Amino acid sequence: MRKSLFRLGGRAVLLASVAALAGCASSATNTATAPAPQTAAPAAATAPAAVASKPLVDVVYRKLENGLKVVLAPDPSVPSTTIGVYYGVGWRVEPKDRTGYAHLFEHLMFQGSANLGKGEFLKLIEGNGGVLNGSTRWDYTNYYEVVPSHLTETVLWAEADRMKSLALTPEMLKNQQDVVINEVKVNVLNQPYGGFMWLDMPQAAFSNWYNAHNFYGDLDHLQAATLEEAETFRQQYYAPGNAALVVAGDIDVEKTWAWVQKYFGDIKARPTGQMPDISEPEQTAEKVVRRTDPLAPRPGLAFAYKVPPRGTPEWYAFGMIESLLQGGDDARLTQKLVREKGYTDGVMGGINPFLGGMFTYNGPMLMTFGLVHDASIAPETIMQDVDAVINQLREQPVPQSELDRIRTRLRSGLYDMVGSSTRFSLMDLLASFALFEDDPAQVNRIEQGFAAVTPELIQETARKYLAPTQRTVLILEPGAAAPAPSPVPAKGEAQ
Repeated sequence: MRKSLFRLGGRAVLLASVAALAGCASSATNTATAPAPQTAAPAAATAPAAVASKPLVDVVYRKLENGLKVVLAPDPSVPSTTIGVYYGVGWRVEPKDRTGYAHLFEHLMFQGSANLGKGEFLKLIEGNGGVLNGSTRWDYTNYYEVVPSHLTETVLWAEADRMKSLALTPEMLKNQQDVVINEVKVNVLNQPYGGFMWLDMPQAAFSNWYNAHNFYGDLDHLQAATLEEAETFRQQYYAPGNAALVVAGDIDVEKTWAWVQKYFGDIKARPTGQMPDISEPEQTAEKVVRRTDPLAPRPGLAFAYKVPPRGTPEWYAFGMIESLLQGGDDARLTQKLVREKGYTDGVMGGINPFLGGMFTYNGPMLMTFGLVHDASIAPETIMQDVDAVINQLREQPVPQSELDRIRTRLRSGLYDMVGSSTRFSLMDLLASFALFEDDPAQVNRIEQGFAAVTPELIQETARKYLAPTQRTVLILEPGAAAPAPSPVPAKGEAQ
């Protein structure tokens, strides 16, 4: 998984397991033969606008008649293309008796299609100097490649082939069930802090099962998955009308659009599976949940607050609050808990931490912070100091100088993202805005959203959303012996 765009800081060793997770076009006849890579002609130069400033990202947004959303973002600065197909289904809406199913299906998408056998997709990309991967998130599952730009057409053909004709066999299902089950064991069950905070906190803080289940998967659920269920899942959620295609990089827009029409245009439209009610009831009292990690040598502590609705002024204010609390060495939680009190060597977290950040989800979400600390320190003592930091935000306006510093940091992160040679985070943003708001050009209004946040709005938002009654506290008790201190050699003894 990639680092969140508007979040600084690290997860260290605790969450290494997360890394293991306009117009309409007429139909065109697809071809079963992979096209030869072609070198796209450079886009024609255009004179700069006389008055209007150039947008941060050039965004061309179109749709096919089958419902596929297509986002084209030309950028000739690096001779490569980033291609991503995002399906609007994540672990949030997987079947109740099949936890982990969305992630299992992600694995199946790499097992072959009508014209590319098992392993051939991988060979196609890596054999031409590219990289590829996929991930399962709250509200989408994505598959992406970065390739030399002359390979753009070939990759579009390959992605269309697996959207249209994924190969599902009993052998492939059994193989990937074993792979995913082993992944869960290695990354969570047999790993100290394996589920802390990213798996544990949603289950503690949310009440609606769709937001609160073990989305990495219960082992018996993963083992019980059938081939018929896999085909049903594909038919319901892997339809073109439930997907967004992003092509960003060194492309000619019209030539790329013609390729998209050619290879994706004849994939038949079909209804998307009904989405369940994912709303959360109002929280009226603080929740405190304790669990024991049998492999953890030291205790952990995490606390979370519900995030305001997506796209609202309060949501942008929460993005600023995230950076104020845990946005670097000068952040308030870091200053209090690390520098002043010495409880821990670092505070982790943020909005949708470790899983894409504040822009890449579409439903109830948490702002979560956590740390590992010495057993000699009571969690209640740490929470008293957390309350002091939170109450300051609720009772006093943020100084304008601090707010300006945070804005500068966020703006720098945005420009770094746009200028990245891989375009991973940019691809995530474009796809998320296309899937969730039907408007990928919102990427060019992110800065405007943060610019509108005032000290007064931050204080009002903190009073409402950071109230003690809105909080969930997760206390992780260690089940393993703490490491013994190294003995001090006697004077004159060999070291």
